[in-house]
Amino acid sequence: MDVDTRLLRCFVAVAEEGSVTRAAERLYVSQPALTKQIRQLETRIGTPLFTRSRNGMTLTAPGRALAERAPALLAEWDRTLGETKSAAARAARVLRVGFLASAANEFTPDIVAAFARRRPGRRVEMRQASWSEPTAGLADGETDVALLRLPFPGQEALRTRELFAEPRCVALPTAHPLAARELILFRELLDEPFVAAPHGTGRWREFWLAVEERDGHPVRVGAVTDQPDEWLSAIANGYGIALAPASAARFYARPGITYRPVSGIGPSRVGVAWAPGDDADPVVQDFVRCCLEIGARHAG
Repeated sequence: MDVDTRLLRCFVAVAEEGSVTRAAERLYVSQPALTKQIRQLETRIGTPLFTRSRNGMTLTAPGRALAERAPALLAEWDRTLGETKSAAARAARVLRVGFLASAANEFTPDIVAAFARRRPGRRVEMRQASWSEPTAGLADGETDVALLRLPFPGQEALRTRELFAEPRCVALPTAHPLAARELILFRELLDEPFVAAPHGTGRWREFWLAVEERDGHPVRVGAVTDQPDEWLSAIANGYGIALAPASAARFYARPGITYRPVSGIGPSRVGVAWAPGDDADPVVQDFVRCCLEIGARHAG
């Protein structure tokens, strides 16, 4: 009997969350769709995996047996798939570079050009990731190297080098009372609703909500978004404000949104990241060297 890995991932999410509602939020699917997938898995296996009640989803004995092994099975499959895709990219002389939002800003083309000079015949394939995938594909082997905003969840398991830093600013609806100010103090924003990244992004979400600078002051979340366009729409429509890199004013200028400098918070740092297994990969390391050279030129 063959079981789709998608069904196993749905099962693991519900088992770990103990709730279809929370698991659906984590997987970005509707509750009815997730319930249907769990029932489909139970039908294929031939036994109930959960006991359903008002308090949530409780694993049955067969469900517990599957829950003990499924995460390791999925992790091994992800590793195998990642290694296969990586081998295919190398055979095609392609370097897969993941990135979030604006990557290394205006310096991304310079990095790619420097790499092309260093490695003639190699092609860089830029792959943009959503904010719910803060390693930009490195964690599951979908990319070989990535240009990322530090810090990010899973950073400890990867190699990272900082390239440069830039101030954080705030994006507000143009009609917001503070939008006319030249400089805004962060403490003036503490009670404002914020547009946030999904819960599963952990440290990434916390950094862009400036949790460490709040001294325990709770965060008000007005909207949750996973893509730059959704983020911009939420701000323009007045659902909340958001912290952003200063370069967002150039890359994401939009009618109805005003960017202003903020004091009282630290800068955003841009880094290059790669998997420890690629420490000796000459192609990956050449790209890293290009990033460091361009970053040093910018810092100078």
